[in-house]
Amino acid sequence: MLVESGETMSKPMAVVCAYSSVGTAALEGLLEAGVAVRALYTYGQGADERWFTPPEAVARAHGIPVHMAQAFNDDAVYDAIRAHRPDFLFSFYFREMIQARILEIPRLGAYNLHGSLLPKYRGRAPINWVLVKGEAETGITLHAMTPKPDDGHIVAQARLPIAWDETALSLTDKAAAAGRELVRDAIPGLVDGTVQRVDQKTLGPSTYFGGRKPADSRLGFAMGAQEAFNQIRAVADPWPNAFLETPSGTVKIAWALPSAEPCPPGCFRMTREGLLLGFSDGALRLHTLKAQGLRIERPSEQAELLRGLGLMEA
Repeated sequence: MLVESGETMSKPMAVVCAYSSVGTAALEGLLEAGVAVRALYTYGQGADERWFTPPEAVARAHGIPVHMAQAFNDDAVYDAIRAHRPDFLFSFYFREMIQARILEIPRLGAYNLHGSLLPKYRGRAPINWVLVKGEAETGITLHAMTPKPDDGHIVAQARLPIAWDETALSLTDKAAAAGRELVRDAIPGLVDGTVQRVDQKTLGPSTYFGGRKPADSRLGFAMGAQEAFNQIRAVADPWPNAFLETPSGTVKIAWALPSAEPCPPGCFRMTREGLLLGFSDGALRLHTLKAQGLRIERPSEQAELLRGLGLMEA
């Protein structure tokens, strides 16, 4: 509960637009801060997204009305949000660009939670992209919203170290925990106007990355071993995985680790350490392959599969 001068204040009211595990954690942070959430706009959970608790589950547990975000910027949604007369509008990993007229509704502003250290890695899939690019650090940022993507003054930010073997899942978990705390702790300052606002332009040049396409996860043997490893960990399970295109079909590399043992580029080689795959300057030891509907972890079975596909000599 928010308190001022020993007196209990009325709860600030918000409309929330959220999805993903980060969205769930941020919604929980709002509730912990004493915010009265009047409505949640979200998406139905896909069959391949069952690994996280969706914001919808948290909202229903707290009696918050849930709306599926279809044609979010339509007049009907605008009128419904305006009728709530919210103090805040929050966007937590929401997929829609929210129109300016909706951003202007909340009395105390509209804020977005983004999974990077803005102004770096604006755009889509920042957690995946920082891993692809081999960054050692990223973060999560709460910022005022404008009609431009990931624009507006920063009101809170947390730094997150990236481990050498970090995956998109482990980094997402870090971002969710940090986002929950960031949102919870920012609310009092947003309510009383004391929060510090930082113009993104003062923090250096911005970078932008678009949404990831399936082709972005393709592996090529001209890649260095570290580059290939970065690609693999950026889309490790439960993401769709990096892959090789071969004459015998697609082979997914669900998990692999750098190896000091040599292996010619484009070749598979069995060693005591396990099955190796060579790239331009080194090799990866394969842990998990997926092909022909199979998930294979034992090196001997991996080699048998690859021989059957004509990708490895007997």
